[in-house]
Amino acid sequence: DRRIGRRFLYPGVGYGGSCFPKDVNALIHIAQDKNYEPAILKAADKVNQEQREVFFQKIRSFYHNDLKGKVFGIWGGAFKPETDDIREAPALNIIENLLDCKASVKIYDPKALERIKEIFGDKIEYQEENMYQAVKGTDALLIVTEWQEFHSPNFSKIKKLMKAPVIFDGRNIFSPLDMQEAGFKYFSIGRTSIC
Repeated sequence: DRRIGRRFLYPGVGYGGSCFPKDVNALIHIAQDKNYEPAILKAADKVNQEQREVFFQKIRSFYHNDLKGKVFGIWGGAFKPETDDIREAPALNIIENLLDCKASVKIYDPKALERIKEIFGDKIEYQEENMYQAVKGTDALLIVTEWQEFHSPNFSKIKKLMKAPVIFDGRNIFSPLDMQEAGFKYFSIGRTSIC
């Protein structure tokens, strides 16, 4: 199957949406109803949930567990690019965790902002104009959905807009070497951090 491998499987903050999480859980229940213990399916579901926590722990660790008063810009709220669907989206968990730690959040997503507003209301700031507005005055940028427009931003502009040049890339869309050359502290999934 050509979907198995680099074209389909890649590290990140986890999957979401209306189908895959529901289907995995349905298969788990079907197997259990047939007295079969679906260890691999349970592990896949567990790892998916843990990936969100792994990403958030990278953020907490960098700030020595003190996120109070920090401002985070988020690129991407939908569970995947090219949709406004936020069902089971990793961004929702990440935003909740940041708010629980008394941090502030600014978010940009090309299509999903209205749906995110339905959940968070005035608890976070929505940047409708462009992705650069979501990094203005932030302590760090978090990339949660891999929209195509995020793949080749103006890094000089981002660096000037931010309080500090720190990026947490939950989709591994940038090269660590490129980030180092651009002068960013860069944290991604399953790769060496640039501090």
